[in-house]
Amino acid sequence: MNPEKPSRRHFIKSSAATAGVATLAGKQTKLVAAQTTTANNKIRIGFIGTGGRGFGAHVTRMTKHQVNGEPVELVAVCDVFNENRDKAADHIKKNTGNDVQKYEDYRDMFAKANLDAVCIGTPDHWHAKQTIDALEQGLHVYCEKPMTKTVEEAIDVMRTWKRSGKVMQVGVQSTSLPVWNQINELLTAGQLGKVLMYQTEFFRNSAQGQWRYYKLTPQMTPKNINWKKWLGVDEGLAEYEDFDRAIYRQWRRFWPYGSGMFTDLFVHRTTTMLKGTGLRFPGRVVGAGGLYLEYDGRDVPDVATVAADFPEGVQGLVTATMACQNTPIRQLIRGHHGSFVLGTGEQFEGFDFIPERPQVTRNSKLKEERIPTEKVEDTTLTHFKNWIDAMTADDPSLCNNDPELGAAAITTVILGARSYREGKVFHFDDQSLTIHEGNSEWASKWEERSKRRDKPMHIRGWQAGDLGSTLEEPEYMKLAGPWTDGKEPTN
Repeated sequence: MNPEKPSRRHFIKSSAATAGVATLAGKQTKLVAAQTTTANNKIRIGFIGTGGRGFGAHVTRMTKHQVNGEPVELVAVCDVFNENRDKAADHIKKNTGNDVQKYEDYRDMFAKANLDAVCIGTPDHWHAKQTIDALEQGLHVYCEKPMTKTVEEAIDVMRTWKRSGKVMQVGVQSTSLPVWNQINELLTAGQLGKVLMYQTEFFRNSAQGQWRYYKLTPQMTPKNINWKKWLGVDEGLAEYEDFDRAIYRQWRRFWPYGSGMFTDLFVHRTTTMLKGTGLRFPGRVVGAGGLYLEYDGRDVPDVATVAADFPEGVQGLVTATMACQNTPIRQLIRGHHGSFVLGTGEQFEGFDFIPERPQVTRNSKLKEERIPTEKVEDTTLTHFKNWIDAMTADDPSLCNNDPELGAAAITTVILGARSYREGKVFHFDDQSLTIHEGNSEWASKWEERSKRRDKPMHIRGWQAGDLGSTLEEPEYMKLAGPWTDGKEPTN
């Protein structure tokens, strides 16, 4: 082992303790005092998958962070396509001066490049294996969304991460927007009363069909691309099929490698809603939709909806069409005493509080108001900065999208996809972290709570007691009750 690695990691941890870390907008962090570093004291980072978002987001933003003086050094790139390797290495060399090592197999990179951390930007079906391999190698991880392709993989990644003690960020960049911590503070303080539902969306449109805008080139050939390695045949990740440029470049359209809008788009909105509400794993999930327009050889639907019910007594809805963009639903969170309305998209300068009428809230002072929030110009750059700060502090809890949140989000959307494909309702047990097919248990549980006159359940962190969470008992309800042996009930 290179003796430099432990000393560098020790430096990273000890320098953070010296500098101190301040929290900005929840888990967004900023070093309080600068710490002088040298090349040998920087976090050495490699990249797995340097095409598409792996280049356009991972390589470019991390290059910018190195140029801006963050304690990182970009040292290695890995991709099965030689053109992607060369492009990423050339970009890093041009902007940082680093002579980057290039690899076709990420395991060779792990063995030879003396890394501290890795960014994963490969197709979905590789995420779990590469993440677990990296964590078991003692590396910090940034994994592009979705964190995994299946629920079972998500649980494996979450458990491996917890055992490893390493810093891991899942690449839903909008979780680094301050608005979600801001909303969570207001929700747990009781501004909406009992939280009942969120709804969110992701509407797109295209003349050529979704994900077909990823261009195919003559250079994409089996000579330049290690196709069998891309498939992951030897690793059991996919069955062999003949090389096809469309499958290689537009893999999100095909079930063996991606899950269309469920994991490419729904996971964005679902993750942020879970972060804002404090919800995590769902209790019951159903999905709907179909392939109604884009008959271009794809597998995945162009219209879809996922409805998820959570153990806290909250329902989540995410819906979309890939063939209609100008009439989306609004993103919002509903409670007994009001709603927060965010509108559409990802960038927010504020959100609206819409109270329910005073006859419900018993509070005539509640008025509609615009609540401002901090705008972030480049969420991807900010999200990587959050990861760097967490690594520098050696504190996994500082990440804005850790694997627990990542696993909860992927469980929600993937069970929705499975429900659509298999025609089933799925239940998820958040204690055993297991899936079983739906039955009457879910509805029966809530009906029994009503019969017992239980109090409503709340999102994690709830601090508002019974505010907005109880019903008034009208005087005439004293007349209710069964007439046993023909006698009027007494209360």
